Amino acid sequence: MKTIREYVAAASDRLRDAGIDAAANLDARLLAQHVLGWEAAHLLTAAGDVPPDSFPADFEALVARRAAREPLAYITGRKEFWNLPFEVTPAVLIPRPETELIVEAALALVPPRQLFTMIDVCTGSGNVAIAVAHDRAGARIVATDVSGAALEVARRNAARHGVQDRVHFVEADLFDDLSGPVDLVTANPPYVAEHSEAGLQPEVGEHEPRVALFGGIEGLAVIERLVHDAPPLLRPGGHLVFEFGYGQDVEIEGLINSSPNLTLLELKRDLQGIARTAVCRRVDDVTVG
Repeated sequence: MKTIREYVAAASDRLRDAGIDAAANLDARLLAQHVLGWEAAHLLTAAGDVPPDSFPADFEALVARRAAREPLAYITGRKEFWNLPFEVTPAVLIPRPETELIVEAALALVPPRQLFTMIDVCTGSGNVAIAVAHDRAGARIVATDVSGAALEVARRNAARHGVQDRVHFVEADLFDDLSGPVDLVTANPPYVAEHSEAGLQPEVGEHEPRVALFGGIEGLAVIERLVHDAPPLLRPGGHLVFEFGYGQDVEIEGLINSSPNLTLLELKRDLQGIARTAVCRRVDDVTVG
């Protein structure tokens, strides 16, 4: 009879044949862990065992979904972000490691014991708002999204991490009907250019919600609104922190530098040295309209 190790090896080969190269081995192992309900260490020590009778069929069903290029996170219903587990469904964008730069920047701006107010727009699964609230007990956050289905996922994540009393979720297009002043605005807005759709991996273009991905023809439509609409909601000296796409740093610098209401403090870079997150401060003389 086949061992767990043999099932995982065969699944790795199938995923590799489906075009999932570097992640094939890891994804096969994670799917096996998910079916078995085991942690990685348990799978490692028991890999030579014969699996339970239900395992082959259950595992095969999930491997087939992954081979069809469905994202692993949607199959397992889970993605880790900021060392916290988050529920994810096809209603929300899957949290990316580079988005942790927003959380890192936000936490650096607020001392641990300070009370502060924050708006997180395009919240999706709630990962940014919840991570900040988890690490800052003084946070009082309003998180918005245009998708009611995404907000239901976000509310469950907030309850899971015990921050539901400090993160309030509102269905809104960016800042609709919100008032300030607040200390901080964060955002992971849609920023993929529509003309780039054909080049996206199937896991992204065919499965993740379009409303969370595409930001107009050049990918900057929502960011332009964000830069214009955020300053009136910020207190003097308050901060705007947002993510943008690969290769958009020149446009982002120009956009912020042309704003009479913001000054650019930093473009934070990911582990590959790619600029991904803008950190801005509101200047005192804010114009509205």
